[in-house]
Amino acid sequence: MIDSQNKGGAQGQEPQREGGGIFSTGRIVRFRPMTVADLDELMTIEQSAYPFPWSRGFFLQELQVACARSIVAELDGTIVGYVLYWLLPGSIDIHNLATHVQYRRRGVARLLLKRVLGHAREQSIGRVTLEVRKSNLPAQKLYESTGFVVTGVRKGYYSDNGEDALAMALEVTAQG
Repeated sequence: MIDSQNKGGAQGQEPQREGGGIFSTGRIVRFRPMTVADLDELMTIEQSAYPFPWSRGFFLQELQVACARSIVAELDGTIVGYVLYWLLPGSIDIHNLATHVQYRRRGVARLLLKRVLGHAREQSIGRVTLEVRKSNLPAQKLYESTGFVVTGVRKGYYSDNGEDALAMALEVTAQG
């Protein structure tokens, strides 16, 4: 696991020392909010992560929404993953989470989820929600291993191909 050097939420550049898996070399992963300058790297990750990726314009729109928050994970100055979510009254809704193809299955997405959950605790938010494609079994396993449970099915949720989504939620507690 990664040992935190800076406690805190999703804002600001916060390094963490690597300790296992991808992080066995002692390198530092930094977390910070997403900026427009990150879009080229984000689009590379997005296009490799999803069969129907978000457009550059959609990212730009998301960055303009008042309740939108973002976290990018950087390793040696390269973005290796990101998460976009909305901070709503009483809940957080995760909209997009992706990891660079070279860093998948190495804990990056889990770390990003932990940051979002930490932000929820800091803001005294009790629930985190998301939707995931029914066909995206690796993501479902990650979310379930983090404590998310399926709360329903959204028929035809994805407009690109009409695929159903699983609605998932996690009740956040004050401790770990």
